[in-house]
Amino acid sequence: MMNRRQITQAAALGLSASSGLALAQAAKAVASGKAPAAAAAPATIAISAGKDFAVVNPKAPVEAPAGKIEVVEFFWFNCPHCYHFEAMLDPWVAKLPANVAYRKVPVGFNPSFVPQQKMFYALEAMGQLAALTPKIFKAIHEQRIKLDTESQITDWLAKQGVDKAKFSAMFSSFAIGSKATRASKLQDAYQVDGVPAMGVAGQFLTNGTMTGSMPRMLQVVSSLIAQQK
Repeated sequence: MMNRRQITQAAALGLSASSGLALAQAAKAVASGKAPAAAAAPATIAISAGKDFAVVNPKAPVEAPAGKIEVVEFFWFNCPHCYHFEAMLDPWVAKLPANVAYRKVPVGFNPSFVPQQKMFYALEAMGQLAALTPKIFKAIHEQRIKLDTESQITDWLAKQGVDKAKFSAMFSSFAIGSKATRASKLQDAYQVDGVPAMGVAGQFLTNGTMTGSMPRMLQVVSSLIAQQK
């Protein structure tokens, strides 16, 4: 996991942090099939507050309708851990129970994060987020393309076939700006201090530092979900 200090330093230097860190290496090994994925382990495990997860007090707001358990992944496109975590996260999300509402939330630890937050929500509103998310991660971490400013983002997306005028209008809209603001407020409500991190039902937060590994983080979240039923 990248903590807030590391992320802020990387953002200030215009970097996506080094992928040589231990957690990123472990996640990459899972993605390449050289290590057992989280799906191979038991769906739930014994967990304890203060060790495997933190209790969020006061409770963070949720958007899921009544009867649904909201699970939120806090992430940053420039974070190598978040990039490699995708290979584990996607199959886990596909197997979530019907009563779980999962969503991703891009963090905004300082104003330099806002363009990527707005990119995320603009693409979501245009129905192009799912198709472009893997390409965005790959561009940043494999092709070393900077996607930190509005102009960098807009120009790159145009090369991917996104309508430049429509995207720019959406990016600059009040609605998208409001969503970015709410994302930052939610991260603060959950007291997120690094990514990737996962929140459950507005009440619990966990991350790879607390759980010791990314696969175990998913087990902890599965266990928290099971406790909500």
